[in-house]
Amino acid sequence: MIKKFINRLLGKGAAAAAGDPAPAAMAVAPVVPRIPAGKRVEVPVSEHGIDPDLVDERAVKVVRTLHQAGFQAYVVGGAVRDLLVGLRPKDFDVATDATPEQVKGLFRRAFIIGRRFRIVHVIHGRGRDHEVIEVSTFRAYMDNSEATQVEGNEKTSRAALAGSAHAVDASGRVLRDNVWGPQVEDAARRDFTVNAMYYDPESQIVVDYHHGLADVKRKLLRLIGDPATRYREDPVRIIRAVRFAAKLGFDFEKKTGAPIQELAPLLANVPISRMFDEMIKLLQTGHALASIEALRAQNLHRSIFPVLDAVYDEARSTPQQQEFIRMALADTDRRVGEGKPVAPSFLLACLLWHDVLAGWRAHQAAGEHLVPALQQAIDAVFDARVGDISGRGKLGADMREIWMMQPRFERRQANTAFSMIEQVRFRAGFDFLRLRADVGEAPVELAEWWEDFSLGTDEEREALLAAVRESHRGAARKAAPARGPKPAGGASASAASEDGGDHEPADESPDTEASEGDEPAAGGDAPARKRRRRRRKPAGGGAGAGAAAGDSGGGAPSAD
Repeated sequence: MIKKFINRLLGKGAAAAAGDPAPAAMAVAPVVPRIPAGKRVEVPVSEHGIDPDLVDERAVKVVRTLHQAGFQAYVVGGAVRDLLVGLRPKDFDVATDATPEQVKGLFRRAFIIGRRFRIVHVIHGRGRDHEVIEVSTFRAYMDNSEATQVEGNEKTSRAALAGSAHAVDASGRVLRDNVWGPQVEDAARRDFTVNAMYYDPESQIVVDYHHGLADVKRKLLRLIGDPATRYREDPVRIIRAVRFAAKLGFDFEKKTGAPIQELAPLLANVPISRMFDEMIKLLQTGHALASIEALRAQNLHRSIFPVLDAVYDEARSTPQQQEFIRMALADTDRRVGEGKPVAPSFLLACLLWHDVLAGWRAHQAAGEHLVPALQQAIDAVFDARVGDISGRGKLGADMREIWMMQPRFERRQANTAFSMIEQVRFRAGFDFLRLRADVGEAPVELAEWWEDFSLGTDEEREALLAAVRESHRGAARKAAPARGPKPAGGASASAASEDGGDHEPADESPDTEASEGDEPAAGGDAPARKRRRRRRKPAGGGAGAGAAAGDSGGGAPSAD
């Protein structure tokens, strides 16, 4: 189900180096001479300056457990890069010479996952507070010309890939890479020099094979090996390059940036699930605005992530809509910077909102009621972007809930208000309303009322609801004269006055559930509430009085 959602949403090794033994391999691979092997350099803490307090203790425990079992183990990749620039990494990965099966045997809650790259997830904690440390085995640097070549992709070539440790498709994209090797080759097969460093949190040594530390200091993003070949091996590296440059403020080394636009079409062959993951990472790095502009600068802002097309479609959107998206991305960056969680469903709801809004208005203009019109608009957007599941996956369900809350915010009656603030997605729905208010799409007073209500005491909430009721009464009093024709005057009016006082405004004693939060009737044509009335015998020959009694009540039907 979720795979369909994502699909539519986004439209062997060489000889070991001396003294660096290779782990047991899944397949015996011939020696490959063309390894861009670097020289191992061990950098002490006095030179790299990593603050050990920024290292997650759970990652340290994983490394320590592997060391105690006799294996090499290091924090690796983006975590080391971020530590070197003084950032606290969001995720910690560990690399080791232990095989996945050996790693799994050392931890009580560990699971081997993946086909393309077999790795181990070591789980710490439970529920929402759990943390995953990803552990990978050192991999051999492979010559793709000697790999098994298959037609199609991971889905269409499952039979051909069965049992293969190293396989590529017709474009050179790696489909299987599970041949273990020494650390020197593992470093060579990583993408960028700044991601190819290894940190031992126990000895506090950084192992650097490809001058990654120097590139960090120069703020330079450089691929290891031939850039065109490396992009063909994994086209997602194109997106990763843009993301890293935006996040870190790094520049592309000339050869690294040169092939990007030419090879961008290869991204069409990447599984949609991986592209979706990269899009979410792009938006949740804390540098979403910079990443969006970086994609534009590399001419990658069209059709690669269809859901992002709305961000760039300035010709079809109003300045208000563009400001809404800009503020949503800026708010996301702020929350990430403050260490607060960001839900992908909220981001995607923001990006697709104006597609929904246009449909909502169109259905209302065609005569549909408020809530059904919104439901139909959401269904249409999901059908166009998501497919026939209509958002029944959790991500889509959360987006739908955020959108469906918007008209409910207008209904500030007691039962609605108290049930709203108890909903799990209330905060996301309210933040969405606040964004709408900030760009003038919703009343600022409405957003302020809900903020006060959600944070208030019981007494303060009752006072807020009472103020809304009084406001509705005042509006009803002003509208009362327009609800029906005035009495004809003279004897008729006098008789009507004698007939039990049935002309008093209906809002003097309002029916709370009927008056609070309901949609107002269009115009003044809706019939008034039925009232049962006593009949009097007309005084004298009273034909006129009887007629007046029957005609009174602003056009209300007779209660006979």
